[in-house]
Amino acid sequence: MHVAIDARELAGRRTGVGRYLERLLVAWGRAAARTRHRFTVYSHAAVEGDWPLDLSRVVLPGAGGTRWEQATLAAALRRARPDVLFAPAYTAPLLCRVPVVLTVHDVSFAAHPEWFRWREGWRRRLLTRAAARRARMVLTVSEFSRQEIVERLGVSPNRIRVIRHGLDGPGGGAPAERGAGPPLVLFVGSVLNRRHVPELVEAVAIAASHVPGLRLVIAGDNRSWPRQDPAAVAAALGVGDRVEVRAFVSDEELWGLYASAAVFVFLSEYEGFGLTPLEALARGAPAVVLDTPVAREVYGRAVRYVARPDPATVAEAIVELVTSREARQPLLDEASAVLSRYRWEDAAAATLEAIEAAALAPPAGSDGGLTPV
Repeated sequence: MHVAIDARELAGRRTGVGRYLERLLVAWGRAAARTRHRFTVYSHAAVEGDWPLDLSRVVLPGAGGTRWEQATLAAALRRARPDVLFAPAYTAPLLCRVPVVLTVHDVSFAAHPEWFRWREGWRRRLLTRAAARRARMVLTVSEFSRQEIVERLGVSPNRIRVIRHGLDGPGGGAPAERGAGPPLVLFVGSVLNRRHVPELVEAVAIAASHVPGLRLVIAGDNRSWPRQDPAAVAAALGVGDRVEVRAFVSDEELWGLYASAAVFVFLSEYEGFGLTPLEALARGAPAVVLDTPVAREVYGRAVRYVARPDPATVAEAIVELVTSREARQPLLDEASAVLSRYRWEDAAAATLEAIEAAALAPPAGSDGGLTPV
């Protein structure tokens, strides 16, 4: 089988969807199933990576935006005639003549349009809804997102499969094995309004009066709108020297931050999955998250929940987890059972099986031959 992949997210810095696709390629390269298929990755710029697959790389001219996807990529697919297209990032060519497997990680743009600039939100709603309805199969990462896709995009549940993310990176030890330096509060992820990063800065400012030397690292690209400035918030609260904002960190730096963190905080009110609290937990850092249905689904009893992103409430949780082993240990004791549910080998195998099934299934609209998982 010839599998085409929209690999734009592998060009340049790999965050979010880029990391997701890279982990799938790595796992497919390790699997015995790699000998059954050949892959072609399409991008607008050179894609680096050493995957032991029968894999071709095609760079198509253009900037990699909507026009590139809908015209340039579509034309390349008509010429190549692959058996199936895997589109890992919400949208796909609407005039694609081959079966499409589309991953929709969340539908925040439909559930909360106020979080997006008008043009960006309109584009996402239009293209994702159309692409999802035309796709032979839609993949998503949680039961919560499956229901959101059904209700907000109008996709039949028979064409949606839930395939959860995996975890990777070096294994970590317990917090007691960490250095004796100033306690670190960590946030990892794009800075989005729904993740309440300014409130986290306020919480750290409050907690710092109870925990000597407490500091905060925010690691992630600032994609907030209306624009938020966590560094300015920290300066206004008098804790600018305790807060470090990094737009991007390498994988090696990321694992080091997780291993150094005394507590991880992720106050997101809407996610399709939310991987970074699990990555922190895998490195021995207890996590504080906002209490949402998807958080309960993904993290179970292995995190500390707060009902709202109130800085005083969050500060109380931070202080308790930083200073009390009795507060941390029950969460860490739950970690192994929760983390065992998330393996990239499993995610990759299920994704490849979905791609194979879509290549052989009847066209979208008939729903025949597709079994939800």
